Amino acid sequence: MGKIEKIVKSEIMRLAKREVRAAFFPLRREVHRMRLNLSRLSKNFTLLDRLAKERIRQDDSKKLKMETNLEEAKAARFTPERIRLLRNKLGISQKGLSVLAGVSMGAVASWEKGKFHPKLEKKAALVAIRKLRKRDVKKILTSRSEEAKKKKPPKRKTKANK
Repeated sequence: MGKIEKIVKSEIMRLAKREVRAAFFPLRREVHRMRLNLSRLSKNFTLLDRLAKERIRQDDSKKLKMETNLEEAKAARFTPERIRLLRNKLGISQKGLSVLAGVSMGAVASWEKGKFHPKLEKKAALVAIRKLRKRDVKKILTSRSEEAKKKKPPKRKTKANK
């Protein structure tokens, strides 16, 4: 009896393994297809994410442009106190304001002292600056200082330097 029992047991095991294999291999192929599909989707997502971040950066750089119309500039009234308050509100120095407005530091100092008033183009720049936030002003100043460093030619060696 022990021999028949052993044979039946081994036959059951063999048939069970065959059934498991028959059910397992199609699932294995399906899992492989799903992994490939997931890999493709992940690559596409990474690409789209990078493109979206790039687009956001471009949109932010477009927002940082200082533009205003002439009617606003004509209507704007800039007193020395208002210029100083604008500068203090943005947390920048006279040099920073001069870089943003495209004038010399002396011009900004003269505006704040009341000796001179900004001309229409510079008024337009001040109106545009007034619309910016502190963070935007910092970004613009850092980008302009980096541009200035790139444009600056290297120092030449002269006889006095040797």
